[in-house]
Amino acid sequence: MYLEIITPDKKVYAGEVEAAQFPGANGSFEVLDLHAPLISTLDKGDIRITTNKGQEFFTVDGGVVEVLNNKIIVLAESVTA
Repeated sequence: MYLEIITPDKKVYAGEVEAAQFPGANGSFEVLDLHAPLISTLDKGDIRITTNKGQEFFTVDGGVVEVLNNKIIVLAESVTA
């Protein structure tokens, strides 16, 4: 899957991932390969991404995530790695 994490002032991450876990407004959820289309709001918390090199974490202050056609786009208010 392809993931982009974007804030109003910069692109924080762009690349292939195996899995991504998000702090959804109604609880944490994970997106895997070929996931069904989805749009969700994000609460403040950690995004955990799994790549072939291991795991990375990004802390977001809220935002929106869209999953469509094996591409994930995160529009975050702010991100700290």
